[in-house]
Amino acid sequence: MRVLGTEVLDKAKKVRRDLTSSLATWLMTAREARWKNLNEVRLTWRNTDCVKGKTIFNIKGNRYRLIAIVNYASQTIVVKMLVTHAEYSTGEWNK
Repeated sequence: MRVLGTEVLDKAKKVRRDLTSSLATWLMTAREARWKNLNEVRLTWRNTDCVKGKTIFNIKGNRYRLIAIVNYASQTIVVKMLVTHAEYSTGEWNK
């Protein structure tokens, strides 16, 4: 898949150094993937959900949530934000 919005990931890595390895793994996995639907995503990245059209990837043992829009037809992922589990739980990301 083509991944857009990687600047979000770069910014997150600068603020939270513990994300470097996990985000590198996610990015490599996503770029190599040819997912056709959420079920296929879950075969590769098990802890993934879809909420109101946004795909939520659990990162680093569920400490962080990577929020993206996945277009399976065009094989494109647009990274929107990366938040902590606590920030995600507030629901502010979805407004």
